[in-house]
Amino acid sequence: MKLQINIHKIATNVLKKEAEAVLQLASLLQDSDFEACVEAILDCAGRVVITGIGKSAIIAQKIVATLNSTGTPALFMHAADAIHGDLGMIQANDFVIAISKSGNTPEIKMLVPLLKRTGVQMAALVGNKNSYLAQQSDFILDASVDSEACPLNLAPTTSTTTALALGDALAVCLLEARNFTSEDFARYHPGGTLGKRLYLRVADLFGQHDLPTVNPQATVSEIIMEITSKRLGATAVVDTDSKLLGIITDGDIRRMLNRHTDLSGIKATDLMNTTPKTIEADEYAVKALEQMQHYNITQLVVLRDGQLAGFVHLHDLLREGLV
Repeated sequence: MKLQINIHKIATNVLKKEAEAVLQLASLLQDSDFEACVEAILDCAGRVVITGIGKSAIIAQKIVATLNSTGTPALFMHAADAIHGDLGMIQANDFVIAISKSGNTPEIKMLVPLLKRTGVQMAALVGNKNSYLAQQSDFILDASVDSEACPLNLAPTTSTTTALALGDALAVCLLEARNFTSEDFARYHPGGTLGKRLYLRVADLFGQHDLPTVNPQATVSEIIMEITSKRLGATAVVDTDSKLLGIITDGDIRRMLNRHTDLSGIKATDLMNTTPKTIEADEYAVKALEQMQHYNITQLVVLRDGQLAGFVHLHDLLREGLV
């Protein structure tokens, strides 16, 4: 079916309209209560409860998820359900954010007096500063837009994008004010690849392998047997006190075979790299991946307090889904 519209032009106009509206928020911050709202949430002993109806409720749920994952305890309360029992989740030391483009929807107008009776502080994330919701709130977060990206100026598009962006700005300000670290983030995101990038350490990986080692006088045959049997593509060369002297990779073996036909006099000391790439056992596994990618290698020597502990291989990182 041949469409009679310019898809690219329409999509571009939508994106430009929404981008311009988000940029406009920066200028609105100066005249809103945004900074005071951040400070009030930081001083709040309870949770941030975010409410809304319709598309605003969906945006509220996303902001709640972002706050929870960045160190600010938050709950979602649907505005319609609140007036049918869910208001019971509100505690006196909570902080409420109500999201509404118009600020005058029937559910919001019914809910606001009930919220005020609980004694909680309330912020209006609103598109109309003169609305009932804005005038009844302690803080106004101005998310005004000139128009929706919808050509009918009806479907919530630009308004929901700006509300979401303002929620992200709020979450990031709170994150930085709380000195929230990547280690804190990892505690809230233990699952999936993201979690593993933040908590998985080299020590969690290398212990599953037998440690391949040869002495400095090992023959080529002994070296090949050790590399083959341990299946890591390399072996460490150690002295009698197990001190690391260097490593030999299967690549070193192949390059040696291209140069020599008589292998009888070649020892490990003739082949080993005396400055191998290493990583400490308590380092994050993602750092091992970064090193392998930077140096275009497939394994690293693992050290613990400067002493040889094992090898970590690219396949270990692949198996954990880090690549």
